[in-house]
Amino acid sequence: MSRCENCIIRQFNSLRAMSKDELKKVSDSKVSKTFKKGDAIFEEGDRLDGVFCVREGVSKLSKLSSNGKDQIIKLATKGEILGQRSVIAEESANLSAVAIKDMDLCFIPKESILHTLNTNPNFAVEVLRHMANDLREADDVIVNMSQKTVKQRIAEAFIYLKTEFGEDENGFLLLSLSREDMSNVVGTATESTIRIISEFKKKGMIETSGKKIRITNLDKLQSVVSGL
Repeated sequence: MSRCENCIIRQFNSLRAMSKDELKKVSDSKVSKTFKKGDAIFEEGDRLDGVFCVREGVSKLSKLSSNGKDQIIKLATKGEILGQRSVIAEESANLSAVAIKDMDLCFIPKESILHTLNTNPNFAVEVLRHMANDLREADDVIVNMSQKTVKQRIAEAFIYLKTEFGEDENGFLLLSLSREDMSNVVGTATESTIRIISEFKKKGMIETSGKKIRITNLDKLQSVVSGL
């Protein structure tokens, strides 16, 4: 198991502001955990005893609406810390986290985080910076929901998956969301997502092979996002 002070993953999150001694203490207290695709890391309303640092894999962070439908707020991947806000605010989790690819995580007890937060101003600033970034992303979700059509949001989601997670040697997206998850990302009914994906296929923007998807005309997809 990699030691925190030697782990390059921390360069992507607030742990990079910890001193070597602080990282050693965190490393001594952390526990490695693995989650299979579909496993819940934590659920909305849970009281978290620590945070999870993502070493490998992808999870969806979602919130249950009043009508019982999940709204996916964010896809969290390597280097991100899950549960940070809940632990620092000492409140129950506002979102659920579920693995959508097999995951390796490091669980860090909250005492290590809170102690460093109180003694290391640089770490406190870094935590604030990451939480502010999460707020900005949440703002973007709200604006997208209110100002863009479902078709625009689905096209944008495909481009995001290509940009953030890449493609395999045959050009298929490395991270393919289920039709239900795609619906929960863009905030629409699964039937609407299936219909629009079928339309994109007919217009030559994407191809499918089973559950895998390949973008075949990026320019056309970008035109859809722009409303052209």
